[in-house]
Amino acid sequence: MPFQLPAEFLNQPTPFYYYDLDLLDQTLSALTAAAKPGNFRVHYALKANSNLLVLERIRRAGLGADCVSGGEVARALEAGFGADDVVFAGVGKSDAEINLALAADIFCFNAESVPELRVLDELARAQGRRARVALRINPNVDAYTHPHITTGLDANKFGISLPDLAGVLEQLEQLPNVELLGLHAHIGSQITELSVFAALSRKLNDLQTWLEDRGYHLPHLNVGGGLGISYEQPDAYPIPDFATYFGLFEQHLQRRPGQQVHVELGRSVVAQCGTLLSRVLYVKESQHTRFAILDAGMTELLRPALYGSHHHIQNLSSQRPGLAYDVVGPICESTDTFGRARLLPETRRHDLLAIRSVGAYGEVMSSSYNLREKAAAVYGSK
Repeated sequence: MPFQLPAEFLNQPTPFYYYDLDLLDQTLSALTAAAKPGNFRVHYALKANSNLLVLERIRRAGLGADCVSGGEVARALEAGFGADDVVFAGVGKSDAEINLALAADIFCFNAESVPELRVLDELARAQGRRARVALRINPNVDAYTHPHITTGLDANKFGISLPDLAGVLEQLEQLPNVELLGLHAHIGSQITELSVFAALSRKLNDLQTWLEDRGYHLPHLNVGGGLGISYEQPDAYPIPDFATYFGLFEQHLQRRPGQQVHVELGRSVVAQCGTLLSRVLYVKESQHTRFAILDAGMTELLRPALYGSHHHIQNLSSQRPGLAYDVVGPICESTDTFGRARLLPETRRHDLLAIRSVGAYGEVMSSSYNLREKAAAVYGSK
């Protein structure tokens, strides 16, 4: 069924984000049911959406927190996640961020370089603690996703390249305030070619054998996240195929006895529960193009300007015959465009449009560029 905005929000000032909390709960139920048979530990990636009400619902479902900044660590703790359920990733952690996470005694840092390991050792010593780490490796696995969100190739800035791992382990022996817990890998985001997770599993199998030959038996293995969603058909596929995702790791990953396997899912948890609502300010026609100019822009949804990404758009006010529109925002940038030549019912001033699948990388990436006010968030639940 196409998206319908509850009647109580039809007169809400636009633009605003609408979160369908019932769909979020259904997604969380499907996720936890799929993860349970294999005893996977799921950490929600806060970078997708750090809205407190959304986070509290995710925490209540039993997920941990995957953070990529000190601010996200603080937000996870504010939302009630236990410190022992927090992992902290990121290629450029500042001293202040590391100190915050050490003082909170979080479960694990996903460490990405020898310089970072040395800083962790130094700061942990100053606090009288040990920094628990998983080494983030770069497996050189192509995720077949957008190049801007690919993270597991040699050309990417993330992780430790496999030829460098032996030297990193040698350095670790000299860092008494760092405790090695496991390995971490993350190859990209919005992955829809799921066979790449089998390829990642095979790389990790070989790597674990290599480590065991050198006396390393690691209790934790973090395979990252990246499971994609359907931006083209959000109503047909409102909940991702978590069963297939976890099934691939069950089939291809050689888990060691007693080893805990962690995953870090973000977009697939929250994307479909969020919708951006916006009204048409003007319909502008030229010789070549018909524009629907909205009161929402790249300040409310950056992804189309940043990646050229697709979001399904609906006109909630019109059943008139269809016409093609370039759907654009009011920001003084030519990239402030949500979609080109989109077929919509004939659209007029004040019509209400719904831009779908913005629960991930929507509100969390919003800005005040052009000194725009932050859009409100509203919540629907039966």
